[in-house]
Amino acid sequence: MSRVIRIDGPGKSRSQLMRTAAELIRRLSEKSAIDDETKDMAALLVYCFREIDFGIDESVRAWEKRNYWVKAEQFRLKWSWAGQAANKLERIVTLERWEQLPPELIKLLPYFEEIKIAQYTRKPTMWEGLYQRLMNELSAR
Repeated sequence: MSRVIRIDGPGKSRSQLMRTAAELIRRLSEKSAIDDETKDMAALLVYCFREIDFGIDESVRAWEKRNYWVKAEQFRLKWSWAGQAANKLERIVTLERWEQLPPELIKLLPYFEEIKIAQYTRKPTMWEGLYQRLMNELSAR
């Protein structure tokens, strides 16, 4: 029997989410005022960082099976910022503290320095309506 190779694993998903987040941060830096699109993009950032954080355990599971505890823990530490960023941005968005958004995005820039953006590949339809979705999700809790 041959080995099953997954081409869409957590690493690929994490790379795509990081690229999406990098584009969003770039687009948000070009905004001069808070509008509906800004709110939708901020909400998408929350979802991206949540997904990245969620995929970390799946990524380290194979190492833990082989008792590579140190490697697994180093990986968790390397990506621990994603869950924290999701929580901070969620608070900013839900409490509508938009003045805190630019400083928070600046703190995230070092995590994206390796991602070069020559052109935007994410379409605005990707984040349309996500602010309302996030608000609905949080009010249902």
